[in-house]
Amino acid sequence: MSTPLKLRNIGPKSAAWLRQVGLRTEEDLRAIGALDAFVRVKRAGFKPSLNLLYALEGALLDCHWQEIPAERRTELLIAADAAVALLPQARGRPAAGPVTTTTHQRDDGGEMGGGLALFDEPDSGGGGHDD
Repeated sequence: MSTPLKLRNIGPKSAAWLRQVGLRTEEDLRAIGALDAFVRVKRAGFKPSLNLLYALEGALLDCHWQEIPAERRTELLIAADAAVALLPQARGRPAAGPVTTTTHQRDDGGEMGGGLALFDEPDSGGGGHDD
């Protein structure tokens, strides 16, 4: 039976990212390795730091992520950079931009739409979606 993902170095946010990319158990993580797990998280649109990569490697080795030898960290960094370079480029726009309000003026100087805000209730009581 598969055990839920509860590993050393893996906090709640990292565990949530891993679940969202289909890695729910230690066996899942071991099957693809730290580097591929990191790339999956990155490909899904999350913005993990290299600490996640080191934490995943440490989880698989059952050691604190800071105990990973410098040469292994360098290997992981080079491999991660190469793998991330192959990912599709971001679309160049944020997921959501700032919210702005636009008011249109009628020819007679009044506001269009009767001056109601987006969530105001109309005085007439009709025309809503909840009728």
